[in-house]
Amino acid sequence: MKEVLKLENVTRNYQTTIGVIRKKKETVEAVKPLNFSIYEGEIFGLLGPNGAGKTTTIKMMTTLLTPSSGVLSILGYDCVHDYKKIRPRINFIFGGERNLYWRLSAIENLIFFADLYLVPKEKQKKLIPKVLERVGLSDVKDRKIETFSKGMKQRLLIAKALLNEPEILFLDEPTIGLDPVGARELRTIIREIASNKTTVVLTTHYMPEAEELCDRIAIIDKGSIIALDDVTGLRNLIYEPAKLRFPSSNLNDSECHSIKSYDLVKKIYKIEKSNFIDIYTHEIDQVLNQIIKDYGKEKVKGMQIQDVNLEDVYVELVGGSHAV
Repeated sequence: MKEVLKLENVTRNYQTTIGVIRKKKETVEAVKPLNFSIYEGEIFGLLGPNGAGKTTTIKMMTTLLTPSSGVLSILGYDCVHDYKKIRPRINFIFGGERNLYWRLSAIENLIFFADLYLVPKEKQKKLIPKVLERVGLSDVKDRKIETFSKGMKQRLLIAKALLNEPEILFLDEPTIGLDPVGARELRTIIREIASNKTTVVLTTHYMPEAEELCDRIAIIDKGSIIALDDVTGLRNLIYEPAKLRFPSSNLNDSECHSIKSYDLVKKIYKIEKSNFIDIYTHEIDQVLNQIIKDYGKEKVKGMQIQDVNLEDVYVELVGGSHAV
């Protein structure tokens, strides 16, 4: 595959002031040495908690920030010295509804931004209808943006980002705040974009979305990449292929600690901001029968059997649940 983006020992530091009376400057390493490549036509996911270094990394990859050290090459160019050659060939979208003029129509917005991107007028006549069709907004091209739903605004932002026909498209939480129908429509558009050999770099906090869309996923935490693989490879980082999910009201702390001592139970997590307890095991039937034997059938009401998914990998690597 053709390599379109490469990071070699790329870091980003910034200085901050600490102390109230005796103030002193301190260097913070926001991004530690990063080493990975992204390829043509790939949907590449970058996942991590808030403050992990995702946004800083994306800003470096879009030439908005300069690396403190290392080499970041984009489409064969150095991001520091050749950024003027890179910028016309990439584009990016941030989550939310920014960067649109609400009192203009959809087509007026696209004409305005096409002019900013220096797209020739003759080319605009064919390109703008094409991108509107691509995102499913041809029928509403003359409506003002202030009448659009959130999902329609997000689709128009993608149309805007396609005006310069980018080779790499960066999407920062593109489905944030969308209803399920709008999010599904946007995911369909993202897949279609990648099918035309446009590379997509995606950040999201929605694990099922990353699992559905991404060819490969990097998980970043505290400025470092802690895992990078396809979904299958990431799932294999957790050795228990399945889990029993119980309503937390079913099992008290004492019972959880007792179940944790079962030979066939690998670990138990209480999910933060959720009313569930997950029990990981290779032998579901045997563990389930043991729980029923020890505590009765009432304990398994509402219980679900689930395969390990990307969210489990993320929780295992980054945290967000409490081991019992």
